[in-house]
Amino acid sequence: MQVHDLTLEEQIGQLLMVGFWGTTPSPAIIELIQRYHVGNVILFSRNIHDTQQVLELTQQLQEIAKEAGQHHPLLIAIDQENGIVQRLGEIATLFPGNMALGATGSEDIAYKVAEATGNELKALGINMNLAPVVDVNNNPANPIIGVRSFGEDPSLVARLGAAMVKGYKAASIVSCLKHFPGHGDTAIDSHLSLPVIPYTLQRLETLELVPFKSGIEAGAESVMIAHITFPKLVEQNTLPATLSPSIIQGLLRKHLDFKGVILSDCMEMGAISDRFGTERAVVMAVKAGIDLVLVSHKYKLQRASIVAIQAAIQSHELTTQEVQQAAERVVKLKARYLSWADLPGTTTPQALIDREEYSQLQHQSFELSTTLVRNDEALLPLKLKPDQNIVVLSPQRHTTTIVEDRDYFDDLLVEILQQYHPCVELLPVTPELLENECNMLLRRTRESDIFVLATVNAHRDEQQAQLVRSLVSSGRHIIVIAVQNPYDLQAFHQLSTYLCTYEYSRPALVAAVRVMFGEKQAKGHLPVYIPHL
Repeated sequence: MQVHDLTLEEQIGQLLMVGFWGTTPSPAIIELIQRYHVGNVILFSRNIHDTQQVLELTQQLQEIAKEAGQHHPLLIAIDQENGIVQRLGEIATLFPGNMALGATGSEDIAYKVAEATGNELKALGINMNLAPVVDVNNNPANPIIGVRSFGEDPSLVARLGAAMVKGYKAASIVSCLKHFPGHGDTAIDSHLSLPVIPYTLQRLETLELVPFKSGIEAGAESVMIAHITFPKLVEQNTLPATLSPSIIQGLLRKHLDFKGVILSDCMEMGAISDRFGTERAVVMAVKAGIDLVLVSHKYKLQRASIVAIQAAIQSHELTTQEVQQAAERVVKLKARYLSWADLPGTTTPQALIDREEYSQLQHQSFELSTTLVRNDEALLPLKLKPDQNIVVLSPQRHTTTIVEDRDYFDDLLVEILQQYHPCVELLPVTPELLENECNMLLRRTRESDIFVLATVNAHRDEQQAQLVRSLVSSGRHIIVIAVQNPYDLQAFHQLSTYLCTYEYSRPALVAAVRVMFGEKQAKGHLPVYIPHL
């Protein structure tokens, strides 16, 4: 089936990737597939309950598309980046995210994690992963990339990104490099506003573009464009890359010779919707050269976007040739990866997901990623008397982002520590305590107690930072575990004992606690630069 055999309405349907609400096909997604010929779906945590439910959901979606007369199966995508963006949650193997993989420095581990992740996705009927992130995170103030990046060295990011592309390809999963031309050197979250990167092409060639070139050479089938403006590169200096022919057709298509499918980031994000309106921006994106436009959440905007494309064709703002070229790239991608005959059967996917080799890979990868940055007092490994207390401090944290799928419950850390030491106490720390009564915290604990604190972006959260500084200045023993960005040490550089796990998941914390008690050696290396080391 060639794209020429599709009606114009069917071609338009191939240009959208949409999300929906619920763990079964909603009336909205059914209508979009049946009536509007939408050929691509994105799943989020809101669509996930358990393995059998996800498999049944993907099967139902494909059956709806097939019965509606769609000529190719749906692309069913998800953001299973691992680490802090892990839409499948506990129903799949918890593997390290990118910066933890960056701490291992191992292409072999990155390849194996991608292949295993891809195999699990395929078992669930998901055929596209919006990963790997290949942004070079060289800005500690970046609020949205951070540990989603492999690190700040473009060659490291390039090596591991290419390895993951090859791993996904081995699993027959469509991978996606993101966020082109690079979202690492920003201090603004594009979900909320429009970041600006003021650099020339010469600078991008030496840093941001290096991993994208490597990933494309490794065989990446798709690239996602970021909602960022590059005033030195675009025809209008306030135009986001997502809407810029200079970025999409000039830089990516011609300069990097990319021939695959180009995706937009979600067009409901604030960087786009607040300035242009989602429906208007969808038309502009297709005009600029985007093949697959994401409208991830609201049915009203999804339907309006289709209507807007139809109206743009009628008014000759968009040509049928532009629509056809974009649809053709999507259809060709589907033809390479998908067929109705190869969709997963009705048997349970559990056997493919609960594989012993994946559990071993999980333990190995987290062990290799755990990073002991400082142990200046030789406090680790801990050698505690039975009556000594470990006091786990639990502050409020204010730096999580809209993309994260994980909560930070310190009960988990307590539970793991209790497997190694009998006396572990959880002590909540309120903002009021931080501001007025930090001395009371010291009075209610003993001199011999060991404080343990899991920090989450404390370099951008003064309350967490002040708590650590107060304890350090008191002379008490404190172990900080940076469970997200490793830059936290910048906020309390006098700290003597500092570990990095890069994420707050059970296997990451288990690996850290094993290091704390000398059961394992920390083998990770910081993939970013931290002053004062």
